[in-house]
Amino acid sequence: MGIVGIKNIGIYVPSKEKDSFRISKLSGIPEEVIREKFGIIKVHEASDEETVSAMGIEAAKNALNGFDPKDLDLVVYCGSEYKDYYLYNCAAKIQNEIGALNANAFEIHSLCSAGVYSLKILKSMMLCDEKINNVLLVSSSKETQIVNYLNHNSRFMFNFGDGAAAVLLQKGLNKNVILETHMISDGRFSEDVAVFGVGCKNFNKQKNINYEDRFLDVPDIINMKKRLDPITLGNFNNVIEESLRKSGYKNKDVNFIAPIFMKRSILENILNKFNLTEENSFVLENYGHCQSADAFISLMEGSALGRLKDGDIAVLIGAGTGYTWAATTVRWGHEN
Repeated sequence: MGIVGIKNIGIYVPSKEKDSFRISKLSGIPEEVIREKFGIIKVHEASDEETVSAMGIEAAKNALNGFDPKDLDLVVYCGSEYKDYYLYNCAAKIQNEIGALNANAFEIHSLCSAGVYSLKILKSMMLCDEKINNVLLVSSSKETQIVNYLNHNSRFMFNFGDGAAAVLLQKGLNKNVILETHMISDGRFSEDVAVFGVGCKNFNKQKNINYEDRFLDVPDIINMKKRLDPITLGNFNNVIEESLRKSGYKNKDVNFIAPIFMKRSILENILNKFNLTEENSFVLENYGHCQSADAFISLMEGSALGRLKDGDIAVLIGAGTGYTWAATTVRWGHEN
């Protein structure tokens, strides 16, 4: 059976930053709470010129790192659905701008779990099609722009940060080998979070969209939390365990968790479950939540810090409103 490996990961984050003090001022929430409870020291904030596609293009260039874009067979976008324009093919824009002239382009959307689950989709495609050998997966997010800091119903989104990540996948590469994936979906949460002023449901109701209706909103945060909090940790642990099991490993075999941005308390609980510590992960407190790019940033930072070594078993985890939880296991480095 063939293998697919991660040849390279590239990231891009804007130079402008928004720290916990500024988020505190914007939201009226004490800075200590932003740092300790929300887990944010700072996030990156894109300029007007740093669009979703522009950040994705820069991350893509960093991932290619000398690889000829003409040798790409696919360019796939899996980032935020809030893009440069409404109903817009961001993948095609990136494909054109990086010079991937021979590649097809399409998009995968599953909100903040899309990056993790896209690895399964693309691995399957590559192994089923002899003509797909090199694929570039790109995630980008500028969702800070649609967070209303005065709306405390959406306060769990105050951790958003702008940025992008790109992953170069190669068939037959015995390096950072993508193993198996597991996902849980719970559609009871499908309408708990959205930009409610945009879309066909309200097209004829509002000729002019109210300013506040352009932002992400949670109409009933108390009810959502009441239903979500009791199952979140269990679902994260479940997808990790099943991803490991499908990959032929046990809980004790995992060496590194590459998480989506989450509260430190939840991450610590997950790490404890697998007898790991913070040295076996990467806390995104200086990035914030960059949508489905998070796990890839965690992998890159973990590797740079020496927390990931050849032969280590890493599990990438993500969760997306809707609600979905996903995990993908990767055998890191070259096999001994």
